[in-house]
Amino acid sequence: MKNTTTAIQVLDRAVGLLDALSHYAEPVPLKYLTADTGLHASTAFRILGSLVAHGFVERTESGNYVLGTRLLQLGHRVRAGTDVRREAHAIMEWLRDQIGESVNLTLREGDEVVYVERVTPARSIRVEQVIGARAPLHVTAVGKLMLGEMDDEALQGYATRTGLERYTRNTLTELGSLRNEARQDLVQGYALDNEEAELGVGCIGVLIRDGSGNVVAGLSVSAPIERRKEDWIPLVQEAGRRISARLGYTNLKSADGADLRR
Repeated sequence: MKNTTTAIQVLDRAVGLLDALSHYAEPVPLKYLTADTGLHASTAFRILGSLVAHGFVERTESGNYVLGTRLLQLGHRVRAGTDVRREAHAIMEWLRDQIGESVNLTLREGDEVVYVERVTPARSIRVEQVIGARAPLHVTAVGKLMLGEMDDEALQGYATRTGLERYTRNTLTELGSLRNEARQDLVQGYALDNEEAELGVGCIGVLIRDGSGNVVAGLSVSAPIERRKEDWIPLVQEAGRRISARLGYTNLKSADGADLRR
């Protein structure tokens, strides 16, 4: 029994070290890892040595540590079989239950977003997006965030192709205004649709990222504009973080603590 307990304890400590390493984008010294995990230096050094031997961790010439390529290989196998809708559904239900409004999952296809999943509340008056429906990027909250990821040349190309068609009196149809709002939305980590796609409907949207930091989907809440509350923003962001984490996304920081998130 004692040997089993000891083995489990070592495994827990190894997982803790791997988790600590996952928060750094570059090799880090042993002292950072002992500070993050609370392990004694000799214990951490011994466990890291075993992880290095199995390829889960690599040690640089300077003696610092970084996640190994074996983890990358295993991660790719997991992500290859990951269905965004499957991973998102339970979290979408959690968000719906928190706010009592419709929650949508969208994917980008060219210059449009496509609604691929939704969960709805029991209330009789609600906003529903039909699965399979499409909308141009510039009229949706999620779409504006996706535009914010583009450089100026790509944005100009989008504007030329679509003509920034007006859907309501609130639609952003001037490239400069759209660029400024999209960039600001990306920095703040969420976007609002202020009746830009449909009068009377307001949305809050966030991006979903995979383990490589790439945008793979968008999550949004839709509600009649008079019911939409900015108090929901942290909840929508939390749901987005949870889905992204299930897809392998981790917020990275450098050894000096600098934030390296996209």
